[in-house]
Amino acid sequence: MNVHDVEIADLEGEPRRLGDWAGRTLLLVNVASRCGLTPQYEGLQRLHERYGPHGFAVLGFPCNQFLGQEPGTPAEIREFCTTTYGVTFPLFEKIEVNGAGRHPLYARLVEHPDAGGYTGDVRWNFEKFLVDRDGEVIARFEPTVTPDDPALIAAVEAALSGARSG
Repeated sequence: MNVHDVEIADLEGEPRRLGDWAGRTLLLVNVASRCGLTPQYEGLQRLHERYGPHGFAVLGFPCNQFLGQEPGTPAEIREFCTTTYGVTFPLFEKIEVNGAGRHPLYARLVEHPDAGGYTGDVRWNFEKFLVDRDGEVIARFEPTVTPDDPALIAAVEAALSGARSG
């Protein structure tokens, strides 16, 4: 399954298709509002702003599977992200990223290995998946890899460079 084929509701419950972002390089992140890694929202927003004009977008997927760190309603999640971190990148409905209820998007994403060769379940909030303009997963980053990490920035820039030259 190509990532662009995935259908999912946005945070307000409106049906969307990730194909709406076809032609853009994407960073897909499972997010949570009450996690020690939650300040990564700030860096994700900076990435979205910095590279957005070059064909890039961050997409956030709230998930409450890790110690109940995303208990909020859609309205509470939106309010928190907007007022605390100025988030303008798209946020989607709360989903499960692991287990029997895993969303089909994450069933596809977790097949891709990270730099250490790990595949399988998402390990924690803020695990990141880089997707090329054609909807193929090209990189996976552990939750503790921050949005300003040189390896993540290099991967984003390489993907954008390929997108512009193709």
